[in-house]
Amino acid sequence: MSFRFETYQRIQAMIFAVMEINQNPGLLPNITLGFEIHDSCTVLQRAIAGTLQLLTGLGQSLPNYRCRQNTPLAAIIGHSISTYSMLIAHILGLYRYPQLLHYMKRVHLRMSSGTELFFNENGDPPALYDIVNWQLGPDGRIRQVTVGSYDTAADRGNAFTIDTNAVQWGTGEKQIPISVCSDSCSTGYRKSSISGKPVCCFQCVLCPQGEISNQTDSVDCSKCPWDMWPNLQRNVCMPKPHEFLSYEDPLGTTLAVASVSSSLVPIVIFVLFIHYKTTPIVRANNYSLSCLLLISLSLCFLCALIFIGQPQLSKCLLRQVTFGIVFALGVSCILAKTIVVVLAFKATKPGSSLKKWTKPLVYYYSVFICVVIQTLICILWLLLSPPFLEHNTQIKSGIIVIQCNEGSPFAFWCMLGYLGLLASISFIVAFLVRRLPDSFNEAKFITFSMLAFLSVWLSYIPASLSARGMYTVAMELFAILSSSWALVICMFVPKCFIILFQPHMNSKEHLMGKKRNVPNNVKLFKAEK
Repeated sequence: MSFRFETYQRIQAMIFAVMEINQNPGLLPNITLGFEIHDSCTVLQRAIAGTLQLLTGLGQSLPNYRCRQNTPLAAIIGHSISTYSMLIAHILGLYRYPQLLHYMKRVHLRMSSGTELFFNENGDPPALYDIVNWQLGPDGRIRQVTVGSYDTAADRGNAFTIDTNAVQWGTGEKQIPISVCSDSCSTGYRKSSISGKPVCCFQCVLCPQGEISNQTDSVDCSKCPWDMWPNLQRNVCMPKPHEFLSYEDPLGTTLAVASVSSSLVPIVIFVLFIHYKTTPIVRANNYSLSCLLLISLSLCFLCALIFIGQPQLSKCLLRQVTFGIVFALGVSCILAKTIVVVLAFKATKPGSSLKKWTKPLVYYYSVFICVVIQTLICILWLLLSPPFLEHNTQIKSGIIVIQCNEGSPFAFWCMLGYLGLLASISFIVAFLVRRLPDSFNEAKFITFSMLAFLSVWLSYIPASLSARGMYTVAMELFAILSSSWALVICMFVPKCFIILFQPHMNSKEHLMGKKRNVPNNVKLFKAEK
């Protein structure tokens, strides 16, 4: 058997208390206390047997018999283990013995040490505890050192006292040790357990993109709403910035200025052609088709403006349709001019049956039909799968790209492919007739203009697929402006140069090309035009 020092200490304390009460006549006058001590050896059966022996007064327990004669039993102090004490209390209750509660409620006295002793209505004394610190002594033995106390009977604010200088921690130091093996995780981070270590050991992991934690030592991170994004510290959700090609953006401003200023160039050339409309070089290149082409080119430059600014549903519905129809008008005019070049040479040969197709109304009908076909494509597009406004959060992380979804990519490429078809026909025909007499042959200019036009839009296809966000729109605007400038430069700059700086070449004689071996009837036909 082992010797329990704490149990022995409690027995000595009780013996001391009984002796003090008996020696002080003022505490319990005319009453002398005695005591019996039974050791249960921490066995429940022996605790019950000891209780019955105290009730009976004999060496052995006889339930329901009381053989004690001279010394009445006042009370029994229970076991130090609460489970045993509760069972003992049930047995004592049968014999009407109260753990002294009835008497204790009326006790209120001052001890010789100056400490007041009293019990509340439940028979409980005021809580008085010593705060003990286990310390390692110089001899290597553990000793218990009182470093403070807890006394509910003390003045308010003094119930809990502790001498922090007397406390010695397990590390052997006076400083308070850190109770965890990891520092707290600040906001923006979450705790992640470390395999093979206690739960108090963890690592702080930065919240993933799109998530935040706004509390220290957060276990999980929470996702931000779809239209919000974490700040740099990832502890607050901030509204996502919106991206679109705006007029305030330097790229948008540059493209808008280029669009407006470029649209003035065809207008200036148009005015120039009106002023010199009686000259041979203007008349020889079909004046009416040239004017219609210049107007369409000015509109081609201006249609770029509808792509700039914050996208709206109306803009989404109209911008590609406007671009497709306006460009169809311009390319159709060039196709008609290509037909003029061919018929101007072929129809004037003796006995040619093509002369009836040289009337100006035929060219206008061809332009009208080409534009109507493009218009029908656009109408079907709008009816079956129209473009719509889209807030895209997948293209760029942390940014809402406001863009126009084209609805049906097939319809968009059909519209663009139709323009490519018209340009290809013009290029092929012009290339085949490029060796006709230079005096009235516009085929070379058409060949270069269509080659540049097709090159720009063929380059746009891979560029648009690789661009993201507002740069997709910027790439299309660049293609619109570049292809429009290609038509202006190739079709009209050489003529304007002759009109303004080489007026001697703008004569009937030069245009008829007397030095060339060209049939007179061809020259006269062209001169009449």
